[in-house]
Amino acid sequence: MSDRYLVLHYPDGRLEAELPLDRAPYEALVTAVLAWENPDLEPHDYEQIALQLAEHARAVADEVRRHAAALPRSDGRGALAEIVLREADRRLSLPPKGTAHCAQNRARLVRALYSRLDRLTGTPS
Repeated sequence: MSDRYLVLHYPDGRLEAELPLDRAPYEALVTAVLAWENPDLEPHDYEQIALQLAEHARAVADEVRRHAAALPRSDGRGALAEIVLREADRRLSLPPKGTAHCAQNRARLVRALYSRLDRLTGTPS
């Protein structure tokens, strides 16, 4: 076993732009979080889940932005994407709270962003 490692640092984020989104685990997390009825987690657990969902929402939003920017200005899908992206930016600017409500709101945001991405790419949901 080697004790050597390589640290990758891409300050402009290009590496992430070239990697596909790891969608399946986040869709499973969204489904689980939205299925909560009376969860009994510690506040820091809710906050961690909200942070994970927020970071993934940012990655999906970036993908939505890239696809929307490639559309002709006359394509209405771009305008709808801009509305969803403005709302995503607003919601992601709020700090996460250690509540189930906050985690579920972040899960709904991820779901909405994937829905918009699917409409932009023609991927069946």
